[in-house]
Amino acid sequence: MGVKRIAIIGCGTMGEAILKGLLSQREWSAEEVVVSARRPERAETLTQQYGVESTINNTSAAAQADVVILAVKPQKAADILTDETLKEALQGSLLVSICAGVTTGQLAEWLPETALIRAMPNTPCLIGEGMTVLSRGPGVTEVQVDATVQIFSSVGRCRVLEERHMDAVTALSASGPAFGFVMMEALADGGVMMGLPRDVAVELSAQMMQGAGRLVLHSGLHPAALKDDVTTPAGCTIAGLLMMEDGKIRSTLARTIQEATIVASRLGRKDS
Repeated sequence: MGVKRIAIIGCGTMGEAILKGLLSQREWSAEEVVVSARRPERAETLTQQYGVESTINNTSAAAQADVVILAVKPQKAADILTDETLKEALQGSLLVSICAGVTTGQLAEWLPETALIRAMPNTPCLIGEGMTVLSRGPGVTEVQVDATVQIFSSVGRCRVLEERHMDAVTALSASGPAFGFVMMEALADGGVMMGLPRDVAVELSAQMMQGAGRLVLHSGLHPAALKDDVTTPAGCTIAGLLMMEDGKIRSTLARTIQEATIVASRLGRKDS
């Protein structure tokens, strides 16, 4: 399946992250992407900023594409996808939904004649460092999965998992950057407390977290093994680690993901 044109319906924060990532990685040109927005001024801004065709008509955007990415708020998905003109435009196309908590079963009820894939990207797609997990709906072909992997691999890493994992994926990967920012800020605050200038402390904290993450991915080693490599007897690292353990940081972070997963499972409900 050669993807000739991509439509992004609901080009808000996450939709724009995908759009910017696609264009910045030069996998697709502005002429090969069309977007829709709720407000005319937003659509005009997207055209001016990215050079893409934009519209406030979801059906018009979908009719021009062979892959449609749905990037609206989960509570709005049902109203949008049950529009009869849009349903007709999506027949025979591939819809990729990034609506958190909206299952492929729900999507299939609204769009019984459309191939459906559920995706969960995160905001680092903006800089080509995203993480996206895909879950295929019934009847989706390997060619369609490969085409979707190609799209999201252009803005970072991409994996395909069973749908039962998607709420945890949402909590860990999609909400995770916010949790990481809090940790990054807290570590920088510690540096400031010990005399570092604020900008230097933030830079050190951010680069440290980026480097640590890339080291895990590139080495293939467990984080605990890498931690042990830099933890010398009677050193400053073990002193800091014990302070973290005193604060129950492991259970706090694990429970953070647990709670976010529970909330993610409710997002697809119209009354949530």
